[in-house]
Amino acid sequence: MSIPNQPKPTRAMVILAFGIIYVLWGSTYLAIRVVVETLPPFLSGGVRFLVAGSALLMLLWMRGVPLPNGLEWRNASVVGLLLLVSGNGLVMWAEKSISSGLTALLIALTPVWFALLDWALPNGTRPGWRTLAGIVVGFSGIVVLINGDARVNGSLLAAIAVIVAGISWAGGSLYAKHTSNGSSAWMNAATQMICGGGGLLLAGTILGEPWRTEWSGVSARSLLALGYLVVFGSWIAFSAYVWLLQVSTPSRVSTYAYVNPVIAVFLGWALLGETVSSRMFLGMLIVVAGVVIITMPQAQPGTRQLCTSIGRRD
Repeated sequence: MSIPNQPKPTRAMVILAFGIIYVLWGSTYLAIRVVVETLPPFLSGGVRFLVAGSALLMLLWMRGVPLPNGLEWRNASVVGLLLLVSGNGLVMWAEKSISSGLTALLIALTPVWFALLDWALPNGTRPGWRTLAGIVVGFSGIVVLINGDARVNGSLLAAIAVIVAGISWAGGSLYAKHTSNGSSAWMNAATQMICGGGGLLLAGTILGEPWRTEWSGVSARSLLALGYLVVFGSWIAFSAYVWLLQVSTPSRVSTYAYVNPVIAVFLGWALLGETVSSRMFLGMLIVVAGVVIITMPQAQPGTRQLCTSIGRRD
């Protein structure tokens, strides 16, 4: 979405925006871990995205941005299902069993699934040798993490759910890339959050979360963490990301994919006392190395739009 009369950004503004997407998106894994301590994962995720998406849509409508048509709402529903219901919802569910740091490391492999799914599409792009090397390295990191910390610190099923979440995120991003989403990236984000939030509420209701949750035991810090996700994760960080795509190169902006896990592991260790074993540290290095290898090749046509979809995780 173009912004008329946008002043040339200063170096300080660019550095600040990068700091926001590095730290705030990395911190969302910690916030999710705190939210699901006492709140149900799917219902709380639904509230988060419905509030964020509805407020954003209302603001855009008041500023004269056209509302989506039926086709755009349909596409937003599919993207919201894949990115937010399956992607984010499974992450929130998994963090009831495994650490925020391990979750972030497994999610960091999303570029691997992206490359493989893009290759599998009709007339898909065959990965280059550096991408293939990154995929092999990334899978090695998965083996190290799941064979070690997923069994020691939590649930193997939860770790698998996070991997499925990453695959869903990649699939939703590819769908968004190849379908009509209107002219406003902000309106796309709002409609996807609304559709995804509604889907998460429905999933939580079907799973019985309203009746299985001890609402009297919901803590203040879980509610504060949920508010943090709405304001800092869904509004501020996403806004900084969209702005960076306009003033910086997609290859530089995509570095969040391997910075966020490092931030998440550190915050989980420092603030929640999560264990960082030598095996987990080794797995982190391997996963980060694989993602770096994949994201470092020069951007191909369409990368800008692709990064916009990838960036809507948090």
